[in-house]
Amino acid sequence: MDQPESCKVLIEGHDDDDNEDDNAGADESHLIHMLNMILSGTARLNILLPTATILSFTIFTPILTNDGHCTNFNHWLMAVFITVSSISCIFLTFTDSFQTYSGKLYYGLATFTGIWTFNSRRKKPPEPSLYKLRWGDVFHALLSLVAFLTFAGSHFDVVLCYYPALPRKVTNIVPLVVGFVISVLFVVFPSRRRGIGYPFMLKRDAVYIR
Repeated sequence: MDQPESCKVLIEGHDDDDNEDDNAGADESHLIHMLNMILSGTARLNILLPTATILSFTIFTPILTNDGHCTNFNHWLMAVFITVSSISCIFLTFTDSFQTYSGKLYYGLATFTGIWTFNSRRKKPPEPSLYKLRWGDVFHALLSLVAFLTFAGSHFDVVLCYYPALPRKVTNIVPLVVGFVISVLFVVFPSRRRGIGYPFMLKRDAVYIR
């Protein structure tokens, strides 16, 4: 008599485990979905952050700062280089691209009247109104500029050149905090631009749609 009761208890316990497994599976699926959304937005940072500018900055900074051992001439030279890099950072943020019905890709600069194409001024996108300059583009440009200045200011050679007494903990923590905040803002407020260097194959997805 005792054996059937034990079996019954075991069976009921097994049903509870199934329910818990189903709930755990649902939570895991929801978590994966949220992570995919975050990663999808983060993957677009290459158009909002100055990737090309950062690359050139990383290459030329050791040369212009003499590996951190700066003279007055190096100070001025590096200041000019940071200014030019900041301007290029903002400029690249305002670039966009479109594809014609024939499949040819054109790049241009977003303006208040539409897109000004570089390689063919006579070509227009299928829907010109979608490419007009908006206040959101200015917001993204400012975020991109802050991201670049944070990167530039925390560069090892720049720190040695301008403020060698700055604690190493500051140069390590500040870029992480600023990068995290900007990344969150980029995910929450994604850009509509597909500028120079941005892969056109990522034109549409579940999170970002023009």
